[in-house]
Amino acid sequence: MKRWIAFSAVVLLGVMAVVRSEQKKVDVSASPEALLYLIADTEQELTRMPVSFTRMSDEEEIRIGDQLARYYGAQQERNKSPEAIVVERYLRQVGGPLAARAHRKLPYKFHYIPNSYFINAFALPGGHVFVGGGLLALMDSEDELAAVIGHEIEHVDHYHCAERVQQQEALRKIPLGELIALPIEVFEAGYSKDQEMEADREGTRLAVQAGYSASGAIRMFETFQRLYKEYQAKAQTPQEEVSQVARQTLEGYFRSHPQPSERIAQVQKLIASEGWTVRPERDLAVGYIFRTDRAKRALEAHQYAEAEQLATRSLQMQAGQEQALEVLAKAQFAQAKFADSASAYRRLLEAQGWTIHVADEYALALAAADRRSAAGQFREWMDSAHGDTHDLQVPMAGLLLFAGEPDAAIRAVDSAHENAGNGWSPIWLGKLGWWYYLSGNYQKASDLLSEATQQRPGDTQLWIRLAWTQIEIRRFSNAVQVVANSPSEKWQAERAMSVAVAFWQAKEPDEALSSFSGAVANQPEWENPAWVKALYSPLAAQSVSEMQAERERRAKNARNAAGR
Repeated sequence: MKRWIAFSAVVLLGVMAVVRSEQKKVDVSASPEALLYLIADTEQELTRMPVSFTRMSDEEEIRIGDQLARYYGAQQERNKSPEAIVVERYLRQVGGPLAARAHRKLPYKFHYIPNSYFINAFALPGGHVFVGGGLLALMDSEDELAAVIGHEIEHVDHYHCAERVQQQEALRKIPLGELIALPIEVFEAGYSKDQEMEADREGTRLAVQAGYSASGAIRMFETFQRLYKEYQAKAQTPQEEVSQVARQTLEGYFRSHPQPSERIAQVQKLIASEGWTVRPERDLAVGYIFRTDRAKRALEAHQYAEAEQLATRSLQMQAGQEQALEVLAKAQFAQAKFADSASAYRRLLEAQGWTIHVADEYALALAAADRRSAAGQFREWMDSAHGDTHDLQVPMAGLLLFAGEPDAAIRAVDSAHENAGNGWSPIWLGKLGWWYYLSGNYQKASDLLSEATQQRPGDTQLWIRLAWTQIEIRRFSNAVQVVANSPSEKWQAERAMSVAVAFWQAKEPDEALSSFSGAVANQPEWENPAWVKALYSPLAAQSVSEMQAERERRAKNARNAAGR
């Protein structure tokens, strides 16, 4: 008895803290691990409370569930992306036939939580089912999704959600009608082991009755088992931060759910006892959205080969995606696959209608792939572009410079200048200056970029590009000073490398190698000679190669000295 009194006091204090924070809207940073551990432990104890309830009516359950869903769903409805709308529609398509086979005829509704960290799904009383983006991202087949949705439907169908509300009513001593602000974590947390196993069993049965393979449930649990092992080690680098958050979330999930091995064994036994035949699984129709998201994260983490692979697979599933095409083009460009990148940029331009940013990237990829044919390919595309195309004359002029046609380049520039009407903008000056740099006319590049920085002193990229031209005309201290005076810390890797090359050419190797290491750490493309050679001057490419060799020589000498 004393143990129960002590436990009740602890739980009540915890609940009071939650309620108080909800009332005051206290904004604190809490890890998924701490939150889920607290809720899971508390809720597991709640399921063992020696309390019996008179079952509420379906009408009362639906009313409470609708209130909770409105309270929670309002946060999800704001700023819903087009992708989120597609996913939610898909959840309804999959969930509808499952819900129709449930024992209780409730108005089931299906909701999407577009959060890559939310590796979970849960149900509210009355038939609201929520599925997180992090969980969907783990799936390969619609059968896996059907198993998850079926599991959540069964938590409703077998009154687990309704009983949870009544437990909260008893614990908090709050009338049912006033539980609208009940923390949603109460439903995210797991139920008793028996209830979870029941939801697995009956949810799989629902999925099979709707035409899905029972293998979907097994593969979902196998994925959880694999991920739990993978996330045992803590993140060691900033790039692993997402995995660390997911690991904490999964640990909380596993504390509140049976072990995957038990769940797999139960489904396998069910398949055998029911005599279900093996069915082919269906592709997850919205899987392309999650592959594109993973491709974006891989690109941000400089994992370019993985980003290319994921974006390619996503586009195979759903052609013409603008975000996937952009990731693909950037990932290929970073690997010095310039012809492939140009092709991806061309597809992007045709998919979305042209923008000057993408057109500039397309021109640069063409030039890096083959400077002789680039102008012709760009003009072919430009002639088919719709709208006012005078902005495109600047990259066209740059490509003509690359092709060794300076007179044609000047005519293109004059045409753009004439169509502009109000004179040259600093953006045009800066772009044209960089094309002169790439074509080897460094003094002209320096003049244009100097004028552009005077007109647009807040543009960091212009200052860094000016620094590169200063290096070419042997003004090394000026180059370092230009970078030091640039207005922000943007473009860190290129800032660092321009300084490194300036110091290297000024015969100050220690300072050069310090900046070189910083640049490579933030942008590994600098270690790819083909990438550097295509995008910077011969002097810059040679300097980068020499610094890389010197760094390796010093590292080898240090290892040898340590081994003595």
